[in-house]
Amino acid sequence: MAQVLEFKLPDLGEGLTEAEIVRWLVEIGDVVAIDQPVVEVETAKAMVEVPCPYGGVVTARFGEEGTELPVGAPLLTVAVGTAEPSEPGTGGPGSGAADVGAEPSGSGNVLVGYGTGAPPVRRRRVRPEGLSASAAAAGAPGAASPVVGASAETAVSARVADGVRGPVAVVSPLVRKLARQHDLDLRQLAGSGPDGLILRADVESAIRAATSPPAAVGSAPSAAPAPSAASAAPGATPGGRSATAPGAERIPLRGVRGAVADKLARSRREIPDATCWVDADATELMAARAAMNGAGGPGAGPKVSVLALLARICTAALARYPELNSTVDIEAREIVRLPEVHLGFAAQTERGLVVPVVRDAHTRNAESIGAEIARLTEAARTGTLTPAELTGGTFTLNNYGVFGVDGSTPIVNHPEAAMLGVGRIVPKPWVHEGELAVRRVVQLSLTFDHRVCDGGTAGGFLRYVADCVEQPAVLLRTL
Repeated sequence: MAQVLEFKLPDLGEGLTEAEIVRWLVEIGDVVAIDQPVVEVETAKAMVEVPCPYGGVVTARFGEEGTELPVGAPLLTVAVGTAEPSEPGTGGPGSGAADVGAEPSGSGNVLVGYGTGAPPVRRRRVRPEGLSASAAAAGAPGAASPVVGASAETAVSARVADGVRGPVAVVSPLVRKLARQHDLDLRQLAGSGPDGLILRADVESAIRAATSPPAAVGSAPSAAPAPSAASAAPGATPGGRSATAPGAERIPLRGVRGAVADKLARSRREIPDATCWVDADATELMAARAAMNGAGGPGAGPKVSVLALLARICTAALARYPELNSTVDIEAREIVRLPEVHLGFAAQTERGLVVPVVRDAHTRNAESIGAEIARLTEAARTGTLTPAELTGGTFTLNNYGVFGVDGSTPIVNHPEAAMLGVGRIVPKPWVHEGELAVRRVVQLSLTFDHRVCDGGTAGGFLRYVADCVEQPAVLLRTL
């Protein structure tokens, strides 16, 4: 008899708690092999193809394309095992082993919550007491036809209603931290995740409810506060304009766009940032780059980009000013200076703004940094960046000059301490060696966390970067 196993959305790592179904790669009735990708999901970090650790026939899928699921929610069910059915009443513990014996060896993918190399064993599904008969029938091994196409919300709501809640159903440390920052008692919240799991959206809803204006004094406890004239109409905004007016469009803040919104808002909330900027004559830097790329012979390597040169300048500057390669531990009230430089760079893609990270940039030369930037940029364009390639940065370089603008005041990429912004390099009148000349000028801006250093340190960092841009030979002292 085939055994029906439920495959849940695994923990994709890097603190991610939910993912959006982008595209199903299998249909109900398809035969899947162990480790075969079955669904493509979009997390706050990247697009990921999720492999199934079971091999068999897909009997049900949970969630349509565009549905956002929390980690641990069911994705699909797979009927596995091809052994002959046993006679009624004779199946014992040994028969289960025979059923699974026909299953291939364990999954080779690392999925949190699923084994990778252990021999296959019979998996017993544990259901909360009082689970409804319809929900139990969907996953029962002997069911003739499982519930097909049931939505993830239905399955989750059944578990919340009928399951037994733990003391505080919270998995993500980010959710706990957010609740602590706003003095929320998690025990008073009802989670919308599976088995009552409290999600970030639940905490944010409670925060909004706590900060909304209280009801009028003397009103009945169950009575809703009287709406003001500006908010009487459904969907009215604080400015008085209705968000449901003809032509208005509501765009969900989720996926990459939602992650960017959350991170930028958190940066503005937590980091007391300041910005300083300076114009620099980049004529010599551009001439040095042209000389590098024009060199021929067997020793000539790939062409070096301006961004790679600026990244190498940043690593040299961070070696002189390590205060800016740090983060702040709010709970411990400590500044943590980081020994390695993992350099992030902003890249605009069709999916939105992403910040790939060049690992160990402090150990690389300009050529190596340029090659890694090119590889990560191509992966960003094709949507194949992994979560690990989008996290762990310690300093960010933002080349907004590609958009044809001169200056900006970047927002620090939380939890980093600083970001260098680079404008376009354009010919401008400039006093050079006492004479007015047309030079190639760039504006550099540094936004930094004022908790990690004072203006003197930030100014020294930016001045050193500008000196290297104006006189690339300055770098030779640190090579």
